Formats: sequence, C-alpha cells, structure tokens
Amino acid sequence: MAGGITIALDAMGGDLGCEAVVKGAGIARIRQPDVHYEFHGDEAQLKPLLETDDALAAVSTIHHTDVAVSMDDKPSQALRAGRRVSSMWLAIDAVREGRAQAAVSCGNTGALTVMSRMILKTMPGIERPAIAAIWPTMRGESIVLDVGANVVAEQKNLVNFAIMGEAMARTALGQLKPSVGLLNIGAEEMKGNEEIKGAAQFLREADLNFDFHGFVEGDDISKGTVDVVVTDGFTGNVALKTAEGTARLIADYLSNAMRRSLASRIGYLLARGAFNVLRQRMDPSKVNGGVFLGLNGVVVKSHGSATAEGIAAALDLAIDMARNDIIKKIAADLERVHGARTETAAAEASAIPQTAETGTE
Repeated sequence: MAGGITIALDAMGGDLGCEAVVKGAGIARIRQPDVHYEFHGDEAQLKPLLETDDALAAVSTIHHTDVAVSMDDKPSQALRAGRRVSSMWLAIDAVREGRAQAAVSCGNTGALTVMSRMILKTMPGIERPAIAAIWPTMRGESIVLDVGANVVAEQKNLVNFAIMGEAMARTALGQLKPSVGLLNIGAEEMKGNEEIKGAAQFLREADLNFDFHGFVEGDDISKGTVDVVVTDGFTGNVALKTAEGTARLIADYLSNAMRRSLASRIGYLLARGAFNVLRQRMDPSKVNGGVFLGLNGVVVKSHGSATAEGIAAALDLAIDMARNDIIKKIAADLERVHGARTETAAAEASAIPQTAETGTE
C-alpha cells in the first residue's frame, strides 16, 4: 500500500494453523486499521477465513503457496524443501522486495533464522542477528536479547547486541537514553568469562547513546533494573522459557487455590477485579513476539503455540518496529559507536613512530 505499512505473514507457520493467524490479524487491524496484510499460504484455507471478516479482507491480499516449513524440519531441510516457495520464505522475501515493511512468522525458529539471514543479509558490522523480546518487569517493561538466535556469543556480538537493544528500547519503550546491562553470574567486575568482561570494558569506554549499567544478575531481569539486558541466545532462551513456565505455574496455583473451598470462592468473587489484572499481567501472549535485530529488514518471531491474541501482539510489535524505522536507528548507532572507535584506533596507530628498514644485511 503506497504511503502505508504492509506486514507479510507466514500463514502456514505455527501450531494452530491459518485460523489463528487470520484471527490475530483481525484483532491487530482493529487496533491499527491503517495497515495492510499480505498472507502467504494456502489460498483454499485462507480465503474462507478472510471472508468471515470483511474489514480485514478489505486490507489484505493472499499470495498462494501450499508449501510450509514444519516445526520438526532442520534448517537445512527447510531450505531444500521450501527455498523460494514456502510461506516462510515468501513472507521474508516480501520485505526484501520492499512490498512489506516487516514479516511475522510463528514457524520453526531455526529455519526462520537461516532464511531471514540468507534473504535479508546482516547489516554492516553485524555477524550474527539476535532475537530481542519485550519482558514484563516490576517497573514496566525491558528488552532482553538474545533469546534464541545464537547459542554462544563473542565479545563483539555482545557489544552489537547492546547497541541494537538500546535502539529497540528507544523505539518500543520510548526510552530516551536506555540503561543497558550484561547478564552475568554476579555484579562484580571480576566475574564472568573473558568474552563478557571484554564486552563490558568496550561498552564502558565507548561513546554511547545509553547508560551502561555494568553487570546484572538473573533476578535483575524481573526487577527491571535496566531497560536492556544483553546475553547469549542459550542463556536468554532458558531464562525466557523459565519465566513463561513460572507465570503459568503461579496462575495454576492461584486457580486451584480459588476453587479449594467455599470461602476461597467467595474471596475470589470479592477480589475478581484484582485477579483479572494479575492474569492479564502474567499472560505471556500479551508480550508475544521476538524481533530479529541486525538484519536489513524487520522480521518478528511469534511463539509457535501462539493464540490469535498472541499473534496480534506480535503484529503490533512488527508494526511499531516498521513505523519507527528501527533499521535506520540501529544503523546510525552502529556507525557512530564503531566508526568513532575505528577513527580513534587509526589515529593512535598513525602516532606510533615507524622504523625504516633498508632491506640490506
């Protein structure tokens, strides 16, 4: 759509199929009616679903393919079977071609990572993209990255994650000068491996557009000690899944406790409003969606088991990233930090006296 935002959806990804994707888009359309949706998937399934929502159908197009990436496919298998023809590939390619400003998929994370990197390429200076998630905290929301794209991360990766995360915090959370911390096993400077200590030293010395807090620990994530928490994808993914599981465990405990006796049922009725607020705050679907940062385009990964409400949240996130031009912000920050560092290193090198060699013995 000329002058507007278009979101490309992988309608075949996810555990709940096309119906959840279409319903999620319907919810998002109500909140943001000026967005166009490009569905990539089986037209025989998508068309009847869109026909039940005239308002969504009016701002949607279908690009047919009956090839889908399975949740069980290895990335290499997904590439062989779905390169250029799968719903996931076509949704990402719409961003590369400029027809869409962001792509959203509930599909296989490994396949989405590989395809996104192959199609969109990484930004200058970025070796590995990271998945960034919005995390509810005691004082609001924070950004946590990486939550699954990279099992390990070197010093330069952690530095880039910090730069990209603060750009997302400014975009998604409205923070003018976000605070950033590196997730570590302790707050003391001597703790952690060499990669994380090296990243901390770089961030302390760099010309930053954010406040570098230093090291943070696991409990600082939920406290909201910093606006951006930086870690490797293995640790971040474990933390994310643990937090989601804990939220469901507490909700289950509360539900069972409220049904235990007549008195507890009466207590629930009296405090129903407070419990509904708590349920909303603890619902993982409300903050569903991880943004791939470091690519030349916006790609959002939704949980594979996301309901329509969760998919709508992922779409809202994709729309915000596209509308606020997150790619340009990251590119500018990377250039300012790394460019200044390169110029300083070059100046220092030129100041070192050079010893002339005659080449004779």
